[in-house]
Amino acid sequence: MNITRVNSYKDDRFSQKVLLQHGCFLVEEAPYEVEIISDFEAIVRGENREMYPEVIEEFRFYTPHITRFLDGHGGIVKEYPKTQPFSVSLEQIQPSQFYVDEEKLAAVSSFIREPNDIIIQVLPFEGRFISLDGHTRLYLAVLKGWESVRAVVDTSDDYIYGFAAEAKRRNIHSPKDMERISHSEYEEKWHRFCDDFFANYRASNA
Repeated sequence: MNITRVNSYKDDRFSQKVLLQHGCFLVEEAPYEVEIISDFEAIVRGENREMYPEVIEEFRFYTPHITRFLDGHGGIVKEYPKTQPFSVSLEQIQPSQFYVDEEKLAAVSSFIREPNDIIIQVLPFEGRFISLDGHTRLYLAVLKGWESVRAVVDTSDDYIYGFAAEAKRRNIHSPKDMERISHSEYEEKWHRFCDDFFANYRASNA
């Protein structure tokens, strides 16, 4: 089964609200949506209910703090043990990315209103936390002047330590140090780094 996350913010097959949340997926080219409605809940929509569990698993890779999934009628589709988000200072967060996409920054700005709206995945490391995702939201928090956000502890493959080490080498030690660039620059610079990094990573672990 082929499940693809939709990264565009313009697609007539989906609602604009869910596109901005990055909750849209194509399952064998059929559209499915996962709309976040609270700290831990989301609504799943799509033509074939049997596909919902697979869509949910793909969605939770990015948002493990969402633990209850409902259908369009309010019935529970799937539920996981609830996580306990905790407050973490921005200065305690070591980014694992270097750039902020201006287009994505505009998108998250449309639905984030206060610090508690931000829940990111982190990995404890050397007395601080490596951010595994949510870098655009973290940068928005910097722009808003917020001192802390919420987080949940998650796991990652070992490559994340290499990403964090490279961020430090580039003098990126907290979210405020990331570089804000255009969408086209982001696509070119970040994807090129990832391609080169994983080519070397695979070669060194062969």
